Amino acid sequence: MATSLTPPPQGAKTRIKPPGTLYRGREGMWSWVMHRISGVLIFFFLFVHVLDTATVRISPEVYDGVIAQYKNPVMGLGESGLVGAVVFHALNGVRIILVDFWGKGTRHQRAMFWTVVGLWVAIMVPFLVRHLTIVFTH
Repeated sequence: MATSLTPPPQGAKTRIKPPGTLYRGREGMWSWVMHRISGVLIFFFLFVHVLDTATVRISPEVYDGVIAQYKNPVMGLGESGLVGAVVFHALNGVRIILVDFWGKGTRHQRAMFWTVVGLWVAIMVPFLVRHLTIVFTH
């Protein structure tokens, strides 16, 4: 009977944790972390969006002033981050649904994670080229 004090058998593979983390650092854990972070970022955007849209009830001039503040390159970069967060959150949400409801989902969750990353890159690269060209040329 092996205990935590006995060394693993000769030739057994042992997984070493990355330094500075309590987690194993595999795809499932990073997917979970990125899903939570993207969800929080989207929530804060929606909160600010509701607030700035509500200014139209105060005065159309106030609303126009708020919207004018958003027309700068820094906000353009923020929009890029927002789109990236929304796209990742949506694609990873589909992956989570498949893991939860497809019988073989847990067996293929690592491949599905890398599929999500690949699709995210395939969607974001053309978007960023077009969006950032518009942001920095107007």
